[in-house]
This record gives sequence, C-alpha cells and structure tokens, in this order.
Amino acid sequence: MISLKLRSWLRGVLCASLTLVSSSAFAWPDRPIELIVGFAAGGGTDLTARTLATYLEKELGGPVVVVNKAGASGALGLAYVARAKPDGYTLGVTNMPGLLTLPIEREAGFNFESFTYLGTLVRDPSAFSVSAESPYQNLKELIDDARKQPGLLSYASTGVGTDDHLAMVLFNSDTGVELNHVPFNGAAPMRNAVLGGHATIGGMNLGEAMPYQGTKLRILGQASEKRSPLAPDVPTFIEQGVNLVFASERGVVAPKDLPAEVQVKISDALEKIAADPKFQDAMHKQFTEMDYLRGDAWKVRLKKADDHFRALWAKQQWID
Repeated sequence: MISLKLRSWLRGVLCASLTLVSSSAFAWPDRPIELIVGFAAGGGTDLTARTLATYLEKELGGPVVVVNKAGASGALGLAYVARAKPDGYTLGVTNMPGLLTLPIEREAGFNFESFTYLGTLVRDPSAFSVSAESPYQNLKELIDDARKQPGLLSYASTGVGTDDHLAMVLFNSDTGVELNHVPFNGAAPMRNAVLGGHATIGGMNLGEAMPYQGTKLRILGQASEKRSPLAPDVPTFIEQGVNLVFASERGVVAPKDLPAEVQVKISDALEKIAADPKFQDAMHKQFTEMDYLRGDAWKVRLKKADDHFRALWAKQQWID
C-alpha cells in the first residue's frame, strides 16, 4: 500500500503537472502569427491588414506578420487560411463580398463554414474613378458614352467575384450599359492601369482612390447611401440617378475549430482595437469607415448576405 506521505507527495506532483499543462495551453502566442491578405500589396485590404497587425502585436504580445497571397480574386489567400491548422497562428483579413461570392461562383477551396469568424472592423464604399485627364466629369457623361459604345469602355477590378466586380454588375443592370470587365490581382495594379490609360474606369474602393483624388484620379461617384464624411466632396451614385449602394467589408477569420480560449483572446483583442481612438483615426486617414461587429454577430449578418447573393445568382444577374 502507498503510504499517506507518498500519496500526498504524488498528489502534489500531479497538481503541479496539471497547472503546468494548463499554463502552457494559455501561453499562446509563442511564435509569429501570419495575417494573410489575398491581394497584392498596396490595396485597401492590405493597408487595413498592415495597420491592424501593429495593434494586434500590442494586444496579443507577439509578432504579427502580414503575408500577401494574391490571386484568383482573393480566393488563394482565403483557401490557404481554410486549410491551415486551427491553432491561431494563421489568420486571414477578409474582403466581403468575395468571402461569400467566390464559393458561389467557383470551386474556391473554402466555403462559408470553413472559418471561425473573429470580427469585422471597417467598411470601404465602392467607387468609380477615372484618370484626372479623362474627359468624363460625372457618371452621366460616362453612361451616355457607354450606351453609344456597348462593351468598349473598359472597367478594371480586383477580380471576378470581388466587390469591385459586383459593383460593375449592379451598375450595368441599373443603367442598361455594358462595360468591358478587366480583372487584376489587386488594387495597386488596377490603379496603375487606370493611370496609364490601359483601363477607362477603376472600380477602386473609396479609401483606395481618395489619396489620388484631384491629382491623379477623378472619383465620379461613391456607392454610399449618403456622402461619406471622409469624402464629402464626392457625389453618391444615388445623387446621380444610379441605384447603387455597395461596399467592401473587412474582417478577420481563422480556420474552423479554433480552440475556444484562443478565439476569445483574439476576439477580445479586436474589440479593444476597434474601440481605440488611435486605430479609428488610422482607419479614417485611410478613408475607411469603422463598422465593428464581434464574430458571432458578424456571422449572422454574413449569412443574410450569403442568402442575398445566392438569390442574385439564381436570377442570373451575376455576369462576367
């Protein structure tokens, strides 16, 4: 039989071991976290991610590295996150609606249920921009010319299934024009195509176009319900007779089955960051509007949007 003294000693060793295991489980992160962006560097999603990374490092207590995996309209990056080990060391910055529309449009390597939804942070209204040297001063002039030349005016986007592409589809549907879609792998190369005269219109989000407004670009319209306070001089599509309200929404996801304690830690960090006036100011300087929702509430909103996009597909309103 084991003596009482030995039994007491073994119990102490066991308790110490359990405490050590428990502590190590919560010692996350103990190595760098990858923050995946599915587009080329220099675009709105990339800028949001790089700003967020500095704040996440502070809140989580470890390095956060932004990794660009551009291609397939952002699908390559999201698929990479979906396939990653659910340990909190691989996160993705999403761009809605591509997060939802890409799996509808193609075999994307992920679907709605592939992720743990941690929180959405900002929205960036869609916009149509032309070179500052373009003859088009407003949407009416663009529409009138497009009707005379169906399919000839080129429209640059960040890829099939992205918010830029869908904004064009909805614009075509509402106005009856036909723009020629030209996809790129990010906002920076798309912007360069417009500035170089290789594309007539750039479907850049407001935050991506505003730094160049009045110097290199002319923003013809923003797809907000009312003028964004961050761009009060840019008229809305609605003001110009086009029924288009649309935006890119950017949030953070992890692979599904993320451990609960890690999920809570990241979600709490994102909530704290979203409430930080310095982070809000940084987003405003990028001409993006705060639109924070914690993961569960965000997932509910995304599910409603997913149903809406699937209905659009069923009506065959999605065209290249």
